[in-house]
Amino acid sequence: MRRIGAHVPNAHPLQEAAARQTDVIQVFLSNPQGWRPPEPRPDAAALAASTVDIYVHAPYLINLVAENNRVRIPSRKILQETCDAAASIGARGVVVHGGHVTDGPLDEAWPRWRKALEQLDTTVPVLIENTASGDRAAARRVDDLARLWQEIGDLGPGLVLDTCHAWAGGEPLDDLVARVMAATGRIDLIHANDSRDLFDSRRDRHANLGEGHIPPHQLAAVLRGCQAPIVIETPGDVDAHRTDLAWIHAQLE
Repeated sequence: MRRIGAHVPNAHPLQEAAARQTDVIQVFLSNPQGWRPPEPRPDAAALAASTVDIYVHAPYLINLVAENNRVRIPSRKILQETCDAAASIGARGVVVHGGHVTDGPLDEAWPRWRKALEQLDTTVPVLIENTASGDRAAARRVDDLARLWQEIGDLGPGLVLDTCHAWAGGEPLDDLVARVMAATGRIDLIHANDSRDLFDSRRDRHANLGEGHIPPHQLAAVLRGCQAPIVIETPGDVDAHRTDLAWIHAQLE
C-alpha cells in the first residue's frame, strides 16, 4: 500500500494525521523562516512510537552551497540540529532544499554539498528536494541533479521530487520520473502539489490538486511512476486536504 499524507501543523501531529485519515505526515520542528533550533517536544516518545510515518522539513533558510560562509556554516548547524530533533521523534527523513550558489559557478555547489553531508552526524536520512527557480540552483534541473549525485551519491542521500517545483522550474512532467531515476537512481518521497503558475514560471506557489496549471494527466503520471510515499503541501484546511488526498487515491486506483 502506498503511504499518502500531508504536511500538517506541528502542534498536535498525530491528531492532524487522524483528522486526515492518513498514515504519513510531514512537519516543521522549528520556525521555517528562522535559525533557532527545534525545541524538545513533550510528545517525542509518542511520535516515535506511532505507526504514522513522519517526515521533517528543515527550515527554508538553509543554503548549504551558499558562497557566503555566514550562511553556509549556520546552514550546516541548523541541519544538524534539525536531524537531531527528527531522530528524537523517530522521523523517517529530513527534507532540505538543494540550495543555490549565490555567486560564482554552479560547479561550486557539488563539493559544498559533499562537505555538508560528510560533517553531518545523524542516522536520519537527508532527503534533498528539487527546487523551482534559480539559474545557479543545485537541484532545479534534472541534469544538475545528475551532477550532484555524481558527487554525493556514495554518501546515501535521498531525493524528494516536488511536482510544482519541477513544473515551475521548466522540467516536463510526462517522463520526469524516468529522467530523475536515471539521474539519481532513487526517489524517496513525492511532494504532490499543483501549481498556481504557468510552466517554467520559476514561481513556487502551490495549488490544490486539479485546480492549478499542471495538466492532471501529467501530475497523475508522476504519482503513478514510482512507489515512493506521497505528501501533499497544498493550501487549505483539513477538508481541503482530504479532497486532495481523495484525488490522489482516485488516480492510483
